[in-house]
Amino acid sequence: MKMTQVLKHLRKERDVVQRQLSGLNAAISAFAGVYTGGKPTGKRRTLSVEARERISAAQRKRWAQTKKAAKKAAKPTS
Repeated sequence: MKMTQVLKHLRKERDVVQRQLSGLNAAISAFAGVYTGGKPTGKRRTLSVEARERISAAQRKRWAQTKKAAKKAAKPTS
């Protein structure tokens, strides 16, 4: 290949890559616009100490039931 043909080919490849990059940049901009700059969802509600204790107790009870069931299932039958 002659040097001019190599340069022509490289320029053509550069143009292809540039078009791909501009498409990617457009996609990134579109997604970024969707996920940023939106309205705030509002103030988060806080739970009282009693509510958190009730939730914790209920979760501990669920875990105890799960562990009990797993222990029962792991016990070999004779």
